[in-house]
Amino acid sequence: MSRLSQIEGVYIHESAYVDAPCEIGEGTKIWHFCHVQSGCKIGKNCSFGQNVNVGNDVIIGNNVKIQNNVSVYTGVEIQDDVFLGPSCVLTNVTNPRSQVNRRSLYEKTLFRRGATIGANATIVCGITLGRYCFVAAGTVVTKDIPDYALIVGNPGRQKGWMSRHGHVLKNKDADGYYVCPESGLRYQEKNNMLKCVDLDEEQPLPEALRSGKKLYDDYK
Repeated sequence: MSRLSQIEGVYIHESAYVDAPCEIGEGTKIWHFCHVQSGCKIGKNCSFGQNVNVGNDVIIGNNVKIQNNVSVYTGVEIQDDVFLGPSCVLTNVTNPRSQVNRRSLYEKTLFRRGATIGANATIVCGITLGRYCFVAAGTVVTKDIPDYALIVGNPGRQKGWMSRHGHVLKNKDADGYYVCPESGLRYQEKNNMLKCVDLDEEQPLPEALRSGKKLYDDYK
């Protein structure tokens, strides 16, 4: 297998292995002891922490952050702006057996734009995780998750809604909207689904809302 040590505009640590062929966008950083396998398509401005493995033919969007000790297996698709916390676990076969070869039966798991997966969470394959959902640390996810849902526990259950900035949404205002305490963006709940009414879910954040200025507890 041919090894890529240099790709224009991409940082590849000398201890990392990037197998050819693959596509990696400008501004992406691949840190210590990572392995990116052939056939991958990785977007711009991504960050892969220490000891990340990306399987063959995985598709990863722009501005994705994958923390230390995460394996992204074949069958996983990750859209833009997703965050995978340290040591979270992804899978690609529901019923694995060492004696049964299911390499042609890998199941698709889709992480939609802006999803956050907490440290040590486990994601069972074959599901879709909605836009800007938030999976708490240590949670075991076994079924589809709606947009903006806060999921906790084992098995994971929805405990509320999270804003695009990662705050639990509480107490609707006089007009029936949830309001994010950090951004001021408004959210409307209808038919057990949540939608941002001030900004389309597929649009990037305005520049003024991209930098945090206060700690999480300061908004409580």
